[in-house]
Amino acid sequence: MKASPDRLYGRQRTHALRPRQRLLLAETLPRMRFSTPDDPGACFAQRPARIWLEVGFGGGEHARALAAAHADVGLIACEVFEQGLCSLLASLVAEGAEATGALPGNLRIWDDDGRALLRALPEGCLDRLYLMFPDPWPKARHAKRRFVHPETLAVAASRMRVGAEFRLASDDPTYQAWVEEIMGAQTMFSLETVVTERPEGWPATRYEAKALLAGRQPIYWVFRRV
Repeated sequence: MKASPDRLYGRQRTHALRPRQRLLLAETLPRMRFSTPDDPGACFAQRPARIWLEVGFGGGEHARALAAAHADVGLIACEVFEQGLCSLLASLVAEGAEATGALPGNLRIWDDDGRALLRALPEGCLDRLYLMFPDPWPKARHAKRRFVHPETLAVAASRMRVGAEFRLASDDPTYQAWVEEIMGAQTMFSLETVVTERPEGWPATRYEAKALLAGRQPIYWVFRRV
């Protein structure tokens, strides 16, 4: 079955799930699922001072590090791939404690397309948006699936308060050129910094490590909502 043009992803599973992975999705994920897009602060254990959103958290190490380092922030982490979801969930609870183990109160998971969540959130609710090493969708006919797209950016900008940060990283030359083109043609965000060394305060990810090992040069951007 072909993926819907409105999705940022293709398959949601790369191989059969192991027993513990199935248990994590059945027992742990429901306890972490973000469920109040109309009032995002209400879904956390304590109403946070700020709300951040990460679209496509991959293996979850970036989201986990952010939540651990910023207790006053409510982080909504989006991912649709089941193996990625299981990777994050497995790092949060011990085996055998999937249904009962303590979970971070300031981290919630959205296991659907990030654009659907953005459309459901109230305007001006986000203080920071992360897009870390997204799928580049390198073929021209797939460009509409890239998160950095005029239509998606307009929705994202409306959900971010003035002054909010959009942090973006990519190691793919096609996506890097695309970011320069699309972000250079819009007026909703101003470019604050662009560097080729991961800035301080940006948690490392497995995708960054893989890119560096393969000899690819990541670029890290910070844009600010105007």
